[in-house]
Amino acid sequence: MLNKNTSAFIACDSEYEDAKAVIFGAGFDSTTSFRPGTRFGPSAIRNESFGIETYSPYLNKDMSDYSFFDSGDLELPFGSIRRTIADIAMRTDIIITDGKLPFMIGGEHLVTMGAVMAAKERNEELYIIHFDAHADLRDDYLGQQLSHACVMRRCHELVGDGHIFQFGIRSGDREEFRFAADHTEMHKFSFEGLPETVERLKGKKVYFTVDLDILDPSVFPGTGTPEAGGVTFEELRKAVTLVCENLDIVGCDVCELSPHYDQSGVSTAVACKIIREMLLAIS
Repeated sequence: MLNKNTSAFIACDSEYEDAKAVIFGAGFDSTTSFRPGTRFGPSAIRNESFGIETYSPYLNKDMSDYSFFDSGDLELPFGSIRRTIADIAMRTDIIITDGKLPFMIGGEHLVTMGAVMAAKERNEELYIIHFDAHADLRDDYLGQQLSHACVMRRCHELVGDGHIFQFGIRSGDREEFRFAADHTEMHKFSFEGLPETVERLKGKKVYFTVDLDILDPSVFPGTGTPEAGGVTFEELRKAVTLVCENLDIVGCDVCELSPHYDQSGVSTAVACKIIREMLLAIS
């Protein structure tokens, strides 16, 4: 059993035994390819979550009516990428074993690999829905295969062809897009095709990963690798709700907030609201 964190995401203070979803933070950014800082994302999201309401007028649901648990941040060894991935996989496995939904807050996007490893161990057929500005399909980045620029390539090695569905992608090198054409289902620039994908994946076990830089930088400047041409908050909110309400989500994450690049705090507030909507849509 996990212990309650002393500082929890808003309304995520139920007892572990009662919780359906369990939050944990993975504040890691050692492979960040441009601007670091996502290690501070989980704590910023917790602290600023009290600036939003527990009630969602979009869903007509209140977090206080459900049981969520925040187990705190993992103490990750920044000098060892493999140990970090293993620690994330271990925490994810504990939560899944206890019959609960692991909800990870990153951190850079490589943290998704550890969670997917644990989810795949428990689910022979696992599908991934991936929201992002970047393809993350490089085989290596500057000779490093364990990088946030390679995370979906490593996940593909775990789940195989036809099991990764990518949306909002608008950045990557040529080889990544060639790889996607043969091995993943990539929907560039927008959420076009998401309703059809959700219909196809009903009844399947799905891991859902949201890189917040899918948002346009005008909405979400607080990230290490901003890419112009992203989606709006409302488009993302509707998309995460569609996925979370209709699919059998066995694990999920929200990642890539670097709070200090947005001194206004707007980016962190956006992250908090997306997490609230996902938690309520799953419930």
